[in-house]
Amino acid sequence: MDTPLSTIAVVGLGTMGTGIAEVLALAGREVIGIDISEAAARQAVTSLEASTARAVGRGRITEQERAEALARFRTHDTLQAAAEAELVIEVVPETYEIKQQVFRELDAVVSPTAILATGTNALSVTRLAAESQRPERVLGLHFFNPAPAMKLVEVVSSVLTAPPAVEAVTRLARELGKEPVAVGDRPGFVADGLLFGYLNQAAAMYEANYASREDIDAAMKLGCGLPMGPLALLDLIGIDTARTVLEAMYAASHDRLHAPAPILGQLSEAGLTGRKAGRGFYTYDAPGGQGVVADALTPSPEAASGTGREIASVGVAGSGTMASGIAEVFAKAGYTVVLAARGQEKADLAKARIAKSLERSVAKGRLTAEARDETLGRITAAGSLDAFAEVDLAVEAVAEDLEIKQQLFATLDKVCRPGAVLATTTSSLPVIAIARATGRPEDVIGMHFFNPAPAMKLVEVVRTVLTADDVHATVRTVCAKIRKHPVDCGDRAGFIVNALLFPYLNNAIKMVEEHYASLDDIDAAMKLGGGYPMGPFELLDVVGLDVSLAIEKVLHKEFRDPGLAPAPLLEHLVAAGCLGRKTGRGFREYARR
Repeated sequence: MDTPLSTIAVVGLGTMGTGIAEVLALAGREVIGIDISEAAARQAVTSLEASTARAVGRGRITEQERAEALARFRTHDTLQAAAEAELVIEVVPETYEIKQQVFRELDAVVSPTAILATGTNALSVTRLAAESQRPERVLGLHFFNPAPAMKLVEVVSSVLTAPPAVEAVTRLARELGKEPVAVGDRPGFVADGLLFGYLNQAAAMYEANYASREDIDAAMKLGCGLPMGPLALLDLIGIDTARTVLEAMYAASHDRLHAPAPILGQLSEAGLTGRKAGRGFYTYDAPGGQGVVADALTPSPEAASGTGREIASVGVAGSGTMASGIAEVFAKAGYTVVLAARGQEKADLAKARIAKSLERSVAKGRLTAEARDETLGRITAAGSLDAFAEVDLAVEAVAEDLEIKQQLFATLDKVCRPGAVLATTTSSLPVIAIARATGRPEDVIGMHFFNPAPAMKLVEVVRTVLTADDVHATVRTVCAKIRKHPVDCGDRAGFIVNALLFPYLNNAIKMVEEHYASLDDIDAAMKLGGGYPMGPFELLDVVGLDVSLAIEKVLHKEFRDPGLAPAPLLEHLVAAGCLGRKTGRGFREYARR
């Protein structure tokens, strides 16, 4: 099987097959495109011509390179054309019946040394290989859409695959300018295995009417730096495709997190499969269109507005990074701020931290010296919560401990004037339990800022069953004034971001526990295949493994789903004091500063 793989057949000339053919042709391979549909074959040629013309226009290739690539691409309507191929990549519809039929026919056509690759992202490579006369030459080669742009390629081995076949396609992937990641045969492999569980939970969250589609998507884009929100991504992938992948994952794992949310089935059965149909979770300007148009579910600006309370002064309780960051945000927006800590010295240190932050902004040209001085002048450091007597809004940012927060709110209840809004920045505790520590739970709401508060645009606005309408309207208005994007959610564990993020992180840890893939391969897969700014293990080490474990425990306790139980490896690392970057060791080791 030590072959250069210079002639490659691509079976199935849909979007993915055409994209793979383009990558191969531009890399100097002879490409045999095969599709039983003459229209699909013609469309593939047209797409390749248009795509390479754009590449010439952008200076990525020359006109001669374009002409040579187009000459290397030939289309046929029968599998007999694959006879001379050294590698065949099938990307036909995602069903065992169709793929097995293709493999059976290829057995009678290709040479004994040819490698057969399936582009599946949901079906068992082992099962497909078992249908072949030479299963040792069958493997998975999972490109990501759009193939010309996406760098990740998952190379999937079954227990039957011969190592030389794996080595040959891995070498090919590198020659194509891709990043190959070696994975075993399980539904979803690495990237989709983690991605689709997250997408499924987002669909279930929307189905439960917990948050709007717009707020779910905005929360994950702004809170996690993702290029697309989960519901918009489901529309792009195809809701029917997502359902197929999840069904395969659930059949293998029996994990309820992989059981397709009923809404995915309902939309699929109704033909509302996403962008390709012109409607899915969102409505588009045309079938296959990219522009989202307003529909009956699109929120109107009036619906989000309401009469709130006047807010001129803000109290921020706490002395840590989050408290000083929030105080800086409010002061920059023109509010008078009282920053209170347990003692004047801690309060002064917190204000000094703000001064350093503002100075960095001046040095980077983001803030003038005059604006720095004005912002700092609006902040008063206080050593006691008594300084909150006249504030209109009190925001706590103290330790994530229910008892500590309840004691603080009991104090705020006594100190703050009637009508003041009381907000907690908790990321995992029940807001109602904090509110009940006061005699005015209707004035209490959650305002979950993200760290670092001056940079992160998202605020999760958490209403309890007792929060007054005007309090909610007040906080929405305040968010707009401090230039943050508010998303509404109910008072349950994890709110939006953490409820979707941490099960995904937990599942990544389980992959390592099961020796399915390495830390580096999983991180690379999610960055290159999912567009994540950080891999899951990079992120876990930054967040802190102890913090991550605490959130996982809260989620598991609230939802009581076995799939949410913290991975034992996470618990072991925390018990060993390996908490991530802050201790110098977590999933990886870091140089001590």
